[in-house]
This record gives sequence, C-alpha cells and structure tokens, in this order.
Amino acid sequence: MFAAIIIFLAALNLAACENDTGEAEQAPKNEVYKQVKSSNKIIWGVKNDTRLFSIMDIKENKLVGFDIDMARAITKKILGKNGQAELFQVSSKTKIPVLKNGNIDATISSVTITPARKKIVTFSKPYFYAGQSLLVKKDSKVKNIKSLNNDKAVVAAVKGTTAVENIHKFAPKAHVLEYDDYGQAFTALKAGQAVAMSTDNGMLAGIAAENPGYKVVGGTFTHEPYGIAVNKGQTKLANKIDKALAELKKDGTYSRLMKKWFSEIPGFSIKEAEGK
Repeated sequence: MFAAIIIFLAALNLAACENDTGEAEQAPKNEVYKQVKSSNKIIWGVKNDTRLFSIMDIKENKLVGFDIDMARAITKKILGKNGQAELFQVSSKTKIPVLKNGNIDATISSVTITPARKKIVTFSKPYFYAGQSLLVKKDSKVKNIKSLNNDKAVVAAVKGTTAVENIHKFAPKAHVLEYDDYGQAFTALKAGQAVAMSTDNGMLAGIAAENPGYKVVGGTFTHEPYGIAVNKGQTKLANKIDKALAELKKDGTYSRLMKKWFSEIPGFSIKEAEGK
C-alpha cells in the first residue's frame, strides 16, 4: 500500500508543469476552446472608453472601434459565419482580473504585452504596434518626454496601464496623477491639473481628433505591442486566434479595418501600427 501511495504522488508531480516563474503550474481544468466551439460564441472583454479602439457610441447605443471590429472578425474566422461575438465591458483596471476569473474567454482591450503579464495570461501575437506618447494643449511648451523631467511637471495617466511606470522611468522627477479611465485623465488635462496626458499614441490620436485644441507631441518613447489575452494555459484558443489574425491579414480585412479607423489621423503611421 505504501508503494502504491508513492507511485500515485509521483504521478501527480509529473502531471504538473513549470511556468515561466519556475513554479509548478497545473494544466487548466477547463478547455475554453471546447466551450467556445460548443456554444458557438466567444465572450470578449472590451473597453468602452478608448476612442478609435473601443468606445460607446451614445447615439447608436453600441460599442464601436477597431477592437470591436477585430473581435467580430476573429470570431467569424474561428467559428464560421454564424459564430457570435459577445461583448463584456472591462476597464484598464479589471481587464486581467475578469479574464482570470473566467467571466470572459479572451480580452481585446489594448493590452500591452509585457513579461509580467506573460506570467499570468497567454498572449496572441501582436495585433497593433503602439508606442507611448504625450497629449498637450496646442499652446503648450512641452515638446517631448524630456520636457517633463522636473518636479513641477504633472502628468495624467490611467491606473493599471504601463503608462504610469513608463513616466516614472523616462521622467522620474515628474508627478503622476492616476485616474480610473481615460475620460477622467483628459478632464484633468483640460482643467489644468496636469500639463500632459500620457498613454499609447493611437489612443491619444483619437482624443486629439475629437478635441482640436490639443495635439500629440514627442513621437513615441516606448514600444507597446498590443496582444489578445486568454487565460494562462489556454494555448489552443490562443493558437486559433493567431491563425485567425494571419488569415485576416492575408485576405485584406486587417488592413481595411486599420484604414477605417486610423487613416484620418494626422501624423499617424498605419504601417508602423501594423509592425511593418
């Protein structure tokens, strides 16, 4: 009996695998891709406050943007023309916890691929190559990130995003005000509580397009590739998403959606965003 117990425990140890932190990680209990196929539906985590990517159109009472169109296109590639894309609203702060809790199957919500996040979720290949930049008033003297490296500079950013840590890295003397969403951060900039707002260039371009009194300056000072995230270990679903992305690029859908949402933005490089 003792020998049988030893063999059983050894089998349990072999069943576990090591993750990229060196800790034992069990295989996922539920295969999300099987659930997706069975329900003929993918539940996507999307934002409602990110202009050009995913925002609530008040007049139409629906979410619109590049991420929304991409979620639907990927769903059709994976599940066929009758596949359903269900949209579940998340924020910058909740997008990963909601995914980890199993409330959604995947999130396409401008999630920057980072080493830290790779430890807790599985990413697709990048679908948008962004870079952090600055939004300022048109008469601002701020020209780039170096202009903010002083103790009088105040920068608005959103909680839970890489923008906060990047400001601390590239302008360590600046003060960072953290807000729950991009609307609050921009309101702080308009009210003069901050001299600049910082996040990825694509998002800032969307805000500038809607607010003529503001401009994006300084180019990009980071590389922030966006990936579609699934729960850790859901490799099959991630592979299916990668295949769908490749097909969308090959048939021209990806390029068409890029032009639909970003071609009207002055100074914005679609080729750069595509990683070309």
